[in-house]
Amino acid sequence: MYYCKHCGETYGTDQAVVCVKCGAPKGKGNNFCQNCGRAVPQNAAICMNCGVALEEAADANAKSKIVAGLLGIFLGHLGVHNFYLGYTNKAVIQLVLSIVGYVLTCLGIGVFLVAAAGIWGLIEGIMILVGNINVDGQGKKLKD
Repeated sequence: MYYCKHCGETYGTDQAVVCVKCGAPKGKGNNFCQNCGRAVPQNAAICMNCGVALEEAADANAKSKIVAGLLGIFLGHLGVHNFYLGYTNKAVIQLVLSIVGYVLTCLGIGVFLVAAAGIWGLIEGIMILVGNINVDGQGKKLKD
């Protein structure tokens, strides 16, 4: 039997995907132990009642925060970091902005487009490294 980590209520079945009482998705929350249902301190790593680990195991397929940040800093104007993280629409916009900028550079106005795309990528790369952007395009947490 499993307990909601948000409100402590028991799930009716093992196949439940949300808590009937509070509506929280199964496995989300950090107020109660999922094994025994007892209240736990906010940042506890284990339940002091039953000893079970409270932290979710890291996803082996999680994208690297360092890789994404460095891609954003060095190749961000091409949207490479957003392709890596799965933000395809934003990546295509950055790529098109840069390509159009390079083409229009002969007219003098393309420099501004390339610079805008570069600054955009640089800022996002820094935001990834400092943790302001900490999930990929599928909502999975980035690993350190």
